[in-house]
Amino acid sequence: MRIISLSALVGVLAGITSTLFLSSLSGITRIRQAEPLLIWFLPVAGLLIGWLTNRIGRNKNWEGPFVFSSTLLTHLFGGSAGREKTAVQLSTWASDQLAGRLKPAAEERKTLLLAAMGAGFGSAVGAPWAGVVFGMESLGSKLTIKSFFSCLVASFCASLTTKVLGAPHTVYPAPHFISFSLKTILSVGASAVCFGTLAFCFKETLQKLERFLKTSFPTVPKRLFVGGTVLVALYAWEGSYRYVGLGIPLIQESFYQTSPFTDVFFKAFFTALTLASGFKGGEFIPLVFMGTTLGSYLSQWLPVSSNLLGALGFAAVFGAVSRTPWACTLVTIELFGYPLTLYGFITCFLAFRTCKYLGKSAKRHID
Repeated sequence: MRIISLSALVGVLAGITSTLFLSSLSGITRIRQAEPLLIWFLPVAGLLIGWLTNRIGRNKNWEGPFVFSSTLLTHLFGGSAGREKTAVQLSTWASDQLAGRLKPAAEERKTLLLAAMGAGFGSAVGAPWAGVVFGMESLGSKLTIKSFFSCLVASFCASLTTKVLGAPHTVYPAPHFISFSLKTILSVGASAVCFGTLAFCFKETLQKLERFLKTSFPTVPKRLFVGGTVLVALYAWEGSYRYVGLGIPLIQESFYQTSPFTDVFFKAFFTALTLASGFKGGEFIPLVFMGTTLGSYLSQWLPVSSNLLGALGFAAVFGAVSRTPWACTLVTIELFGYPLTLYGFITCFLAFRTCKYLGKSAKRHID
């Protein structure tokens, strides 16, 4: 009973931190959209984040305020990053602060960490069932009755808290007129292979950029300043500024009309450069952007609507990158409806397997 009570408390804390963060980020995004010249100060924001990293970034007691402020700075000045990783970090930080005061047993503390991760993810995405399994799946933890119920309680308490507090969650259009013909199933399978391939390419690009920047610019402030400068220059060169920040309007747009492949390419590269440089925010929403726009683009080549392929790509690319196909299958169902259960399962698991296979093949080739 004690662990359930603690899990409920962890869930409430996760809901509070997620609501505070999502509301703040929404306000920050509106400010940047109203003042587009702020983007030109991204390198300066990088220096500030680098200074914060050196001052408090490695202090566990300050981890929450650090990632909160650093993510807001990243988005205020136009970094191409996400938000769910920060929500998860805030939730686990709050859980850790609670554990430091209540001093639970080691096994209880581990269970609460899993519950906090899932609660942070589920409350930020608006998918509590996905939150139930996210923490266990992402850490490869063994499923037990105790951990399952702990994550269940925490995730739904967090979701309820965000609803009560009015957290701003984005609503996406659910597909209509879903066909279950063999032709559609094969087309969905083909798109899943493309989603997995995109996930692999993004992971490789991010890792190589991280290695290059860390080798070339060992100090964090310098790396962030250089990365921010290159990003601003590339934004100006590309000219549309479509790939700044979260990009949620473009995600919503891709459900109704075919997206160009340049949306996928530029968002992938700009996000990889943002994160490799050391800016904060995570990669969920950028990967949602990539998956949704790739699905929309593929709809002109496959006999499936952009609405359906966009919804399937929404979670599949992130599931392949984060190795959480079960959680992302549940994200698909919760956000787009139970009629997508079969296609969501096929897409998320096939994309995950494709990404994993390409990773193993690349490793064998290097060895």
